Amino acid sequence: MLRLRLKVIGWSRRTLVLTDTPRPDCPHCEGVGGIAHDYGDHNGEYAGTDWEPCPCWTEWGLTLLPLPHLPQWLRRHKNAPDPWGPGGYSDEPPF
Repeated sequence: MLRLRLKVIGWSRRTLVLTDTPRPDCPHCEGVGGIAHDYGDHNGEYAGTDWEPCPCWTEWGLTLLPLPHLPQWLRRHKNAPDPWGPGGYSDEPPF
């Protein structure tokens, strides 16, 4: 049984996609959609995580609609001031 949802994917162009969701009561993945396996290097230090998809869902997506580009005034700028930074709100008590 499929549990469908809409999702926005940020590929080269933002796209609205219809996709499956993991089963929330799955006893294997507990609704996450997969099981993460951490592994280490030859010294026993953390080296990464392998992801094993759970059979309770499929990793497919059906493109429904390419979304238009955001207008220039709604795009985030890298040099925009941080509202929580020194020029923004005060961090002095009382908050």
